[in-house]
Amino acid sequence: MTYALPHVSQLKPYSSVPSAQERPEAAATIKLDQNESPYPPSPFVREQMKALLEQAVSRYPSADYGKLKSAIAEHHAVSPAQIICGNGSSELITMLFHTFIGLGGTIAMPYPSFNFYETAANAAQAKLIRVETRADFTIDVDALLAAQAAAIALVNPNAPTGRLLALGEVERLVRLSKGLVVIDEAYIDFAGLPHTAIPLVEKYPNLLVLRTFSKAHGLAGTRVGYGLGHPSIIDALHLTKTIYNISATSESLAIAALADQAYTKQIAANIRTTRIQTEAALRKLGFDVVPSDTNFLLCTPPDRDATPDAPALKRRLAEHGVAVRYFDAPRLQDKIRISIGTEEEMKGVMALIQQWYQ
Repeated sequence: MTYALPHVSQLKPYSSVPSAQERPEAAATIKLDQNESPYPPSPFVREQMKALLEQAVSRYPSADYGKLKSAIAEHHAVSPAQIICGNGSSELITMLFHTFIGLGGTIAMPYPSFNFYETAANAAQAKLIRVETRADFTIDVDALLAAQAAAIALVNPNAPTGRLLALGEVERLVRLSKGLVVIDEAYIDFAGLPHTAIPLVEKYPNLLVLRTFSKAHGLAGTRVGYGLGHPSIIDALHLTKTIYNISATSESLAIAALADQAYTKQIAANIRTTRIQTEAALRKLGFDVVPSDTNFLLCTPPDRDATPDAPALKRRLAEHGVAVRYFDAPRLQDKIRISIGTEEEMKGVMALIQQWYQ
């Protein structure tokens, strides 16, 4: 017997991979399957973690996280009234479906992309319209507009492909759309700030930009994300927000991370350099690599014995303590996604791959 609503009983849970905490062998694993930062968080964050040992946890956190909103507002030169924070940007994705899409509503999104949007759409009984990317995985703005959905969502740079849509094309999408446009910038720090759509928020009242502390800031475990948009969008989202959705600890660490932009920029630069080196090494071995502006590479391994090699390579790397991501989904079955680790980690991984293909 189930007490769940009929549509809930038919849902499929979001499919992720085991976290480092769930792996007993995590200490011996080079974890390149969740696009996390391979570096520790900022020294500012580590100092704040020590200070938090003295902080009382018996009291509720701020329901409005005013200090965090003020820090974000100052960083992006916007008003706190244009900001909403969530328990990771994934909570904000769920909220936008319940706030703006709802039962029977439609949202268009490139395919392939971050599949949690489809999970959230199904839970809200909304319809996600998949709009195929081009053969090279670039985004087709005209096709997104032609879908005539009530809203459009775009991860930029996209995941799992790594492709970046130029800011001019992003603005064209927002300008020509008749509904809400969500630009998810989880990986934008690895592309460079000139590509962000945040300056467009002042110009377009139908734009919502999502950000996260999980990637370049190295705070995936704290679960903090935020959205920037017109106050009317933000006010509506607050109506479906869970109370106390960000812990006092997470708020304090996020504020500390924002205060050390020099460190975040250096980490992003390190990852970009290592990504370029890794891409060149993979291409030298015959891999087809999708151009990336993120902290990962989506690539097609060369065939061995005339058989597709992606699942076999994933297993081979796992046997040597290296975790990468494989997607058993259309257009992705012959590919693996490799998150970028430290320079030392990637040299070790490339040595293993080179042995496999010798």
